[in-house]
Amino acid sequence: MSEAEAKTSSIERVRAALAASGLALEVVELEASTRTAQEAADSIGCTVAQIVKSLVFRGKTSGKALLVLASGANRVDETRMAQTAGEPLGRADAGFVRAETGFAIGGVAPVGHIKALKTFIDRDLRQYEEIWAAAGKPNAVFRLTPADLVALTRGSVVQVC
Repeated sequence: MSEAEAKTSSIERVRAALAASGLALEVVELEASTRTAQEAADSIGCTVAQIVKSLVFRGKTSGKALLVLASGANRVDETRMAQTAGEPLGRADAGFVRAETGFAIGGVAPVGHIKALKTFIDRDLRQYEEIWAAAGKPNAVFRLTPADLVALTRGSVVQVC
């Protein structure tokens, strides 16, 4: 990503990534917060399981960011994800998340990051016709299908819990 793109607002980076994908996906800004999966589900009117939680971990060996896109109903098994990632994982603090993704916690989108991230997608999301993901701000989301999520992120579909 260029320096100019990195300076673009979070939501505009998401809009640009969605437009570049060729998929007909639109960012929706809501009145209420969508910072947590439950807040998002309440605001959208869907189940919490249809919310895509974007969780950033830090590889303890590599120091690199790893993105896990999990169903809002699931708790990520960090031991399982460490095995999947091939290295122990640590929690990422707010500064690390912003430095690696360009997003603040609560608005991390699955696309539009300022750096390329290795991405894993919760296989449980595949059971839904539509899912909702963060779009760069704590009140912005976009609707997509599980297949769209895989295409957009080029993520690996895995068991996360």
